Amino acid sequence: MAIEVVPLPTPATLDASKLPNFGREVRGVKPGSLSPEEFKEVHDLLYKHGALLFRNADLSPEQQYALTKAFDPSSESYGHGNNKTGAEKKSILHPDLKTIPRVPQVQLIGNGVVHDHEGLAEAKLKHPSHTTFHKTRVSPEDEAKGYTRYYRWHIDAALYDLSPPKVTTLYGVTVPKGPRQTVRYDDGTEDELDVPLGTTAFVDGRTMFEILPPEMKSLAVRSKVKYSPHPYVWMAPARALPTGLGIMSEGLEMSKEELPAFEESKVKVFPILWKNPVTGELHFQVHPCGVAELLVDPLPEGAKREGALYPDGAHLTDLKEVRDLLYKMQRPAIAPNLVYPHDWQEKDLVLFHNRGVLHTVVGAFTPETVRAFHQCNLAASEDPVGPSAEDVKAWA
Repeated sequence: MAIEVVPLPTPATLDASKLPNFGREVRGVKPGSLSPEEFKEVHDLLYKHGALLFRNADLSPEQQYALTKAFDPSSESYGHGNNKTGAEKKSILHPDLKTIPRVPQVQLIGNGVVHDHEGLAEAKLKHPSHTTFHKTRVSPEDEAKGYTRYYRWHIDAALYDLSPPKVTTLYGVTVPKGPRQTVRYDDGTEDELDVPLGTTAFVDGRTMFEILPPEMKSLAVRSKVKYSPHPYVWMAPARALPTGLGIMSEGLEMSKEELPAFEESKVKVFPILWKNPVTGELHFQVHPCGVAELLVDPLPEGAKREGALYPDGAHLTDLKEVRDLLYKMQRPAIAPNLVYPHDWQEKDLVLFHNRGVLHTVVGAFTPETVRAFHQCNLAASEDPVGPSAEDVKAWA
């Protein structure tokens, strides 16, 4: 049977006209045993569409690891590192991950207590919730009525030492059903989004760039972000904005002296825009929570200076200024009509281009609700490629 590609089952809230190329469901193949020809087709589909859905997939942890690794054969270690040192227990990621013993590159994530699962006698899982990470929270009364928030918009990446994974695979093993929830943005806009319980929400990095006004496109194509050393430890004392799109600037981050030992050469500096290796398109790919500084190149010779931001270049180190600027650039792309909230079913396998989309956990579960997913992403063999000289000329 030939590969069949159909649009994702998108909700009525999504404006498909603004996301014509985002997301596809793939039918007719078994993702755990793709032939070389089938993999090549799936590979290119992923980079063209950002996210692929395989329904009713039978996938062992070994097969999931092999499929993920096929996108970057030189990659090996889990994308965030192994989370085994005492210092890393300070990281905000530490409670969320349980390693599958025989395939340590695959993580068990979810909620509730899981027994006798892939070599784990017992695993206590906790679905990340905005209630422990945001500066403010939805009241318990409103939570009982079904209101919730995005947890943290992000890229799967260590953002220190290791290169960001190219692809993340997410497999639904146990998917509880329940009443739908309403995401509140709580940022003064009255934006809301109706979502399935425990959805994973995605936005397209291409769209994030494409909808920017010209002066912001010029800034994006000329800029790089510098992340903090050990960013998930650094940000742990701080609290997030109500949209989940970055951190409140209150001076609560750890000082460099408080962080685990780090090497300056391993601190990551990435372009704001990452080039798609198949389509050549530019994706706005910034993890807003971990950014510490912004570096802006001057306008190229001959570029129009009128209305340009930082025409002579800049190095911004004021954290609030950096965050406010990035928020202004990224917030339009998480508008409700640009968010794809996946409605999980058991045995759903979602592959997403981790260098082309941002995503977030959404919602909350009661402690006794059991949910189990397998997640795999691998630290890449090289850093992402930014805009070319031609791209800078075209957009600056």
